[in-house]
Amino acid sequence: MFRIIGKTDIDFIGSRKITFAISSVFIALGIYAFVMVGLNKANMGIDFTGGTMIQGTFEKDVTIDRLRSVVEGAGFGGATIQQLQSRDTRNTFLIRIKQTEKVDGVIASKRLQSAIVEGFSDNTFRKDSEHTIGPSVGETLRKDAFWAIIASVLGILFYIAIRFDFRGGVAATIATFHDVLAVLGVFYILDIEITLLIVTALLTIAGYSLTDTVVIYDRIRENLKKFRKKAEFVPAIDLSINETLSRTLITSLTTLSVVTVLFFFGGEVLHDFSLALILGVIIGTYSSVFVASPVIAIWESRFPKRFK
Repeated sequence: MFRIIGKTDIDFIGSRKITFAISSVFIALGIYAFVMVGLNKANMGIDFTGGTMIQGTFEKDVTIDRLRSVVEGAGFGGATIQQLQSRDTRNTFLIRIKQTEKVDGVIASKRLQSAIVEGFSDNTFRKDSEHTIGPSVGETLRKDAFWAIIASVLGILFYIAIRFDFRGGVAATIATFHDVLAVLGVFYILDIEITLLIVTALLTIAGYSLTDTVVIYDRIRENLKKFRKKAEFVPAIDLSINETLSRTLITSLTTLSVVTVLFFFGGEVLHDFSLALILGVIIGTYSSVFVASPVIAIWESRFPKRFK
């Protein structure tokens, strides 16, 4: 079997205090981001808050600063504007305006288009597409996305608990929450909107992280048959992580290369999605090694039992 690195003998469990400190920062940041996004909805896209998204193309070159001044002059100060660059044109823009209690989405869309036509009277603007979501639909989508994440995490706990044992399920669940919260926290810092596509990426991250964790758990179960003494439990885990390290790195680097290409060449629509996957692959690989497995070791040291 091809190995990206040779045989290793790294004390992963011994470094758990340092890695747990790093993970605590990730989790705290993710919880803070989750609370803040839920309270003020500042980082939520129109999928969850309601609003209108218009994509259009100008006949002549337009700077994003001038377009922003026109949009803000029409009363849409919180609008998000993206320039969609391609081989054919650099004059296509994506404008997102959030729903407000005072202005209906349809009315806001007409007012915005009128402002653009008046502000660029010497430059023809062609609307390519329009997408409007009402506030009630956004509320429903927000609740459905939340329960989808909860259901996926509970499913992971149930699957691992049956295949291995309950403590393994808890450790895998902690690692999954760690990954999701860490990516959410980074997105909050970067002020990136949370959309349905980002939620899809978070669920994908949870599944990817679980795959690495299951591989390590399988090797731990095999090695525990060779170690019968209580004092040999931690060495068995370290040995298992070292034996699967090459496989873990090959899988992660292969996946990372694909999503990196998607990030640079997938276009603006997939930019945030691919960024979430890049962060998820890196953090998910880290949590499989430095979070899920050490949690089992700590559990065994405090609540010892005869492992299977």
